[in-house]
Amino acid sequence: MAALSIHERKRLRQIGHALNPVVMIGGQGLTENVIEETNRALNDHELIKVKIAGEDREDRAAVIDALVEATGAESVQKIGKIVLLYKKADKQNQNLSNLVRFAHWIHVQNERKKSCRDDVVFFHFDQELNK
Repeated sequence: MAALSIHERKRLRQIGHALNPVVMIGGQGLTENVIEETNRALNDHELIKVKIAGEDREDRAAVIDALVEATGAESVQKIGKIVLLYKKADKQNQNLSNLVRFAHWIHVQNERKKSCRDDVVFFHFDQELNK
């Protein structure tokens, strides 16, 4: 899988912010069942959060690396015990894909930010005219 660009990572992090973990790795560590479930979730949703139990950072990092290698996914972001994984689905499911479900939401948020910036620019411009 080709490395994600900075803009792609930013967009995926925006979408991932609203997600809850769908796979949780417990005390038994990375098992075949966990890998299988992660693959299923990645095929359905494309972008998922995984929560890894354990207090040791190095152990969690090793589990994340092994999971990324076993699934062929890309690690988008790691914060504490949560990792955001992305893997493009062979056939995108319009009803389940987080990328499709949140695409409109991200677009609306970005448009809202743009309009707020435009209002500020016009406000400053109007103040200058009124002097």
